[in-house]
Amino acid sequence: MARKLILDVDTGIDDALAIAYALGSEDLDLIGVTGTYGNVLVPTGTRNSLAILELFGRTDIPVYAGPDHARARDSFEVMEISEFIHGKNGIGEAQIPDASRAVEEQSAVEFMVESVRQYGDELVIVPVGPLTTVAAAMEADPTFADNAHIVIMGGALTVPGNVTQWSEANINQDPEAADLVFRNAKDITMVGLDVTLQTLLTSKETAEWKALGTTGGDFLATATDYYIKAYETTAPYLGGCGLHDPLAVAVAADPNLVETLDINLKTDTEGETRGRTIGDEARLNDAAKTGHVAVGVDVERFLAEFMRRLTGLAQRTPGRDAAAK
Repeated sequence: MARKLILDVDTGIDDALAIAYALGSEDLDLIGVTGTYGNVLVPTGTRNSLAILELFGRTDIPVYAGPDHARARDSFEVMEISEFIHGKNGIGEAQIPDASRAVEEQSAVEFMVESVRQYGDELVIVPVGPLTTVAAAMEADPTFADNAHIVIMGGALTVPGNVTQWSEANINQDPEAADLVFRNAKDITMVGLDVTLQTLLTSKETAEWKALGTTGGDFLATATDYYIKAYETTAPYLGGCGLHDPLAVAVAADPNLVETLDINLKTDTEGETRGRTIGDEARLNDAAKTGHVAVGVDVERFLAEFMRRLTGLAQRTPGRDAAAK
């Protein structure tokens, strides 16, 4: 039976690919998308999420807006590097029509809390942006941390960060929220830079999407080619773009894609290591290990599943010529 999924996204390019991965997965039932900040502002991200869902024919999936800034801040502005990597519109300047519907009136926090109460072990929450919304859900309901199953894209344990030497981008946006979540969640898997930078996509794969001649294929190819081009500047040694957010969704569907280290985690919130994800020395000898850090990944199997699911999804969208009329 398909596992129920909530995706918490700041819909830039790899978030869009993560949404597409979920939609193309027969073993996942995406029950809602929640919007956070990071790659873009919350209104831009929720706009992108709604438009992507409509492009792929899934207007039945609701979208909710979450908090629009970090716990320790009063506001949020998109970083210049984020605009460079994801484009001003967040999706590599790919043009897709606005959705015919709006975000839900209910907040993302309320939706998360109610969903965990309703579905329990049937549900997995996959935050692929800052952990602000998840932290707020933990504070809103004292049972949430004990009952939620969480797979995050964020952090770095065995490799350097990508914002500072220690800090990965999603954790760096709100270290206080990350620390609260890591210390309190009873089941959290961290899919961080340790593994996501091993899963790379190139223009060879995006050419397959372009060749489909469909609106979905064109969108995926245009957005991802922009992402690949940015990586040629920011990380030319990789030879492709990292599939950060889609890998977290894939692990939610199939935990066996990664090897994990069981460890109780925390996030540094002060000093030069602010934003670092590391083991919690105060819980080092606790018998229960609440954190599971992905340190190895079956790259070949993941990439095969990624292309199968996204290509199949794109094939089912209208042809570009028919859509243009």
